[in-house]
Amino acid sequence: MVQPIATKTMPLNPLGRGGPLVSKFALGTMTFGAETNELDAFRQMDMFVDHGGTFIDTADGYSGGLSEEIIGKWGRDRGGVGNLIISTKGRFSPPVGSHGASRRSLVRSVEASLKRLKIDAIDLYFIHGWDPHTDVVDTLGVLDDLVRAGKIHNVAWSNVSGWQLQKIVSAAAANNLSLPVALQPQYNLLERGIEFEVLPCCLENNIALTPWSPLGGGWLTGKYIADERPSGGTRLGEDPERGDGYDFRNTDRTHAILRTLQAIADQHNRSITHVALSWVASRPGVASVLLGARTIDQLADNLAAVDFDPGKSELDELTKISSAASLPYPYNFLEERCEMNIWKSLGT
Repeated sequence: MVQPIATKTMPLNPLGRGGPLVSKFALGTMTFGAETNELDAFRQMDMFVDHGGTFIDTADGYSGGLSEEIIGKWGRDRGGVGNLIISTKGRFSPPVGSHGASRRSLVRSVEASLKRLKIDAIDLYFIHGWDPHTDVVDTLGVLDDLVRAGKIHNVAWSNVSGWQLQKIVSAAAANNLSLPVALQPQYNLLERGIEFEVLPCCLENNIALTPWSPLGGGWLTGKYIADERPSGGTRLGEDPERGDGYDFRNTDRTHAILRTLQAIADQHNRSITHVALSWVASRPGVASVLLGARTIDQLADNLAAVDFDPGKSELDELTKISSAASLPYPYNFLEERCEMNIWKSLGT
């Protein structure tokens, strides 16, 4: 087989300072090898590329490496991954005897990922989370060595706090090491915690965001009722402990967000999935939004949101309805007394 040729186009955005161009939507592959079998995963990747998608994201810990293997087989069967941007992550599946982001761990993890993915270099390599046992300068050093060796092209991070991200940037700059071009955080209408520190840090340092869980673990798809326990053949129905560690069900805020999403969706004859994805894609600093689907039908619906823009007034309404009731200290003090309006401009 040969690499599928896109029949549709998708907007491209740069990943931070010097990073590659990536499609507005990325294909997240955490389900590959677990909830999504190999055949269906192949179909998802074919559909994604056919819709103009160029960015496929995985991790060495997804299904114990099966996700990477499936992507590698798909690329091999199609004569290579062509011009696609492939990202993967390391940290949570270190070799025995290694800390997650240590030199020993990352060198071996990168080599294993390259072998499973059947590629010569990883376009974008994420450290999957902070490692308190390894000095960040050591982690940055091995990443820089891997860049110089041609094993990875760009450095990125995921799941860190604002002070951790700034420490990464400052340490990289001070030691003339590869700067991160992207951050992959959880970000959606229900979970906006990154707006206090992480997002302003990204904007200050020209780091692009590639948010995961833009649909709040399924809550923003319209298939769950806010005050009822999920049931049936859905991700949360089968495993109520999922949903990315949050229980959004019984809050007035959740009810208000879902009602507003539904009203906007009805007005445009769209699914609320389209509205929720459009909100995330419109946020400052966001370059590419990860779509993680179990089925081909779910992916098809998500991809159909690529050209949907509900309009500024409706996006502002969603921002307002999903905001915290008030800014906590010190952000309220900084805004009111120090003329710092970053949170106001974000609509927090």
